[in-house]
Amino acid sequence: MPDDPVRTADGLELLRRSAIQPVGVLREASNVTVLVDLLEPDGTPTGRRAVYKPVQGERPLADFPPRTLAAREVAAYLISEIGGWGLVPPTVLRDGPLGPGSVQLWVDVHEGHRPAGGLVDVVRPEEVEDGGWLPVVEATDEDGRPLVVVHADDARLRSLAVLDAVLDNADRKAAHVGVEGDRLWGFDHGLCLNVHPKLRTVLWGWAGEDLGETETARVQRVLAALADGSSGMEELLSPSETSALRLRLERLVADPRLPLPPGDRYPLPWPLW
Repeated sequence: MPDDPVRTADGLELLRRSAIQPVGVLREASNVTVLVDLLEPDGTPTGRRAVYKPVQGERPLADFPPRTLAAREVAAYLISEIGGWGLVPPTVLRDGPLGPGSVQLWVDVHEGHRPAGGLVDVVRPEEVEDGGWLPVVEATDEDGRPLVVVHADDARLRSLAVLDAVLDNADRKAAHVGVEGDRLWGFDHGLCLNVHPKLRTVLWGWAGEDLGETETARVQRVLAALADGSSGMEELLSPSETSALRLRLERLVADPRLPLPPGDRYPLPWPLW
């Protein structure tokens, strides 16, 4: 059985060569996000779909430069691949029916599944004490009874938390995580790689813990790619954003621990799902 292109370099070639045929708009997204079929140049269906985010459909933001989110989606994919995380589906920057934008191979993780594959949830405090869950924030239900927003103590999710620290991901909602079989994927990385610290995530459960050898080595691989000019970041980020990425990586290598929640700004995305 051939490899699924989402797991191989063939995924990138498929995204680059295929004609794009819009199928529908993902209306829950804050920016224009189009589900597309990927067709061979002669119009033959490839059997694969992708998510197309045109630059012209990006909503202006106060804290991110305009018309840069598509490039950040591609940069997040490249960093995930360079480091060896493999947590972002193949993503390219290319032209489409609405002009240039990011195109990411569709991974069907949503149908019949809870957000984040059930790895992020709201539970009673006693369920946290039973183990397997790491608390993020306390809450109450409509009757004033205590609840806790939690995520699973899951190695795949922990790797995603490290990648988010590298990317300085400002929008790691539960809905931006999906599970396909035993594989975990992260999506929606347009709000990453800012000049200023922006990390907002539902994955704070490992805050302050050592990265460990595997994750530290991944950080070092990205740093080495920046140093030798092979990362591709210069074509996607501004010089100041690339410098901020390098500084973030150097700090993680010097002090290999997952970051603590900031005390000077809100640390969670909104909404959480």
